Amino acid sequence: MMKNSWLLVGLLCISILSCKPEPKPEEKPVDVPPTTPVINFNVSGIIPHSTTYFTEGFLVYNGTFLESTGSPEEIKIAESLIATVDMSSGKTEEKIRLDKTKYFGEGIVVINDKLYQLTYQNRIGFIYNAKTFKKEGEFAFNSKEGWGMTTDGKHAIMSDGTSKLTYLLPPDMKAVKSIDVTENGYGLGNLNELEWIKGYIYANIWQSNLIVKIDPSTGKVVGKMDLTSLKNEANATFQYSEVMNGIAYDSVSNKVYVTGKFWPNIYRIEFER
Repeated sequence: MMKNSWLLVGLLCISILSCKPEPKPEEKPVDVPPTTPVINFNVSGIIPHSTTYFTEGFLVYNGTFLESTGSPEEIKIAESLIATVDMSSGKTEEKIRLDKTKYFGEGIVVINDKLYQLTYQNRIGFIYNAKTFKKEGEFAFNSKEGWGMTTDGKHAIMSDGTSKLTYLLPPDMKAVKSIDVTENGYGLGNLNELEWIKGYIYANIWQSNLIVKIDPSTGKVVGKMDLTSLKNEANATFQYSEVMNGIAYDSVSNKVYVTGKFWPNIYRIEFER
């Protein structure tokens, strides 16, 4: 038994000494945060735009632009109104004017021929007949501020300056759900004017000249467009042009239009979508 035990020990030692250590697996490098795909665009048309319009909402309805504007206290010429804008000439016709001592006009949306308008900090919105512009009612919302609106055809989708988008159900505009918008895993705030285009939400980012493309099923940003070149062009024509804000989609012609606060032009842009 002793002899066999020593033999086993010897064999074990030889086995250990003859074994080479396994090489360490190559360590996986730390992931670099993913970058948002860039959306390139081309300008295919230019339409005049009023340099007195502090644009807050912008859409296409029945072959014309509808535009809502705000009225910062420090800018005396600015009014809170809703106007029609001819899609060829840029000619405007005021349809609705708010008392700017009480209300700051914000985003608009049309659903089933009803025109809904947000106000900035009053936590109320207004409802109009979209064809006659006659006021038909009001609605309340819980967000501290109202910014932009668009629609998926059923809901009004509202931004409030945070990373949250809230779905409101007409006609009473009660909140039924919300999504948090993220880019590369982080919340993306300052979501402003919105537009629904072929199943995605496009949003202006306030204080920038960026538009992001959002997947509404996940809230993730899946594309980004930088329109700084258009902002620079606007400033070259009218030095008081401010940040871009305004996306309108004509589903009939499949055209997209953008503008900004006090911009002298509306641009028709082409991009892959």
